[in-house]
Amino acid sequence: AMLRLRLLTWDVKDTLLRLRQPVGESYAAEARAHGVWVQPAALSRSFQEAYRAQSRRFPNYGLGQGLSSQQWWADVVKETFRLSGVHEEGVLTLMAENLYHDFCSARNWEVLPEADETLSQCCQRGFRMGVISNFDKRLENILSQCSLRHHFDFVLTSEEAGFAKPDRRIFEEALRLAGVLPGQAAHVGDDYSRDYRAARAVGMHSFLLQVARGQGEEPVVPPEHVLPTLSRLLALIEK
Repeated sequence: AMLRLRLLTWDVKDTLLRLRQPVGESYAAEARAHGVWVQPAALSRSFQEAYRAQSRRFPNYGLGQGLSSQQWWADVVKETFRLSGVHEEGVLTLMAENLYHDFCSARNWEVLPEADETLSQCCQRGFRMGVISNFDKRLENILSQCSLRHHFDFVLTSEEAGFAKPDRRIFEEALRLAGVLPGQAAHVGDDYSRDYRAARAVGMHSFLLQVARGQGEEPVVPPEHVLPTLSRLLALIEK
């Protein structure tokens, strides 16, 4: 039977938008502008390490611990470069500032294939639309720059909500904003635990975008909940 949905909520990173190039490439280009030469691959590895450590110490941009998201990111950028052997504080501060602004634009983000068309079709069908993303407050602007913002009634980030997926409270806040019951809503995302399982735990329907099949670690998701491409969504909802 066709799902009687009123609201669709969307993850953003790697569901609707992706980085145009690896983080290390962007960081290396910024360093070069200051006469500092670092291997992009080394910076990508350092970034993963710095980002993971910062996320463990200060979850959700350190909001509960008195950090701003901009400060949180500045610390990640500086630590990324330090781990790659760059220690000059003045240059680190400048690069952190520049990169924070660079990642706010369509220069660094691109719309995934089928995203715009799928969102347009969902809007035409009359669904209410919202974003639920573990992102900082730059997201509104990024979506605007990438010409996707107009599809959504609301954009709910973990910075704004004060809770990050898979915390059920960010999903509950989205349902409250839309004024719909969990069974009238479906969430679309690419992460099994933060998107698919978390939305279902609140009683929402959920679809998992799984472009690369067979990662192996993940539990099996019923095939009618799996999107090999975004364009499959309406067929699954309406079948």
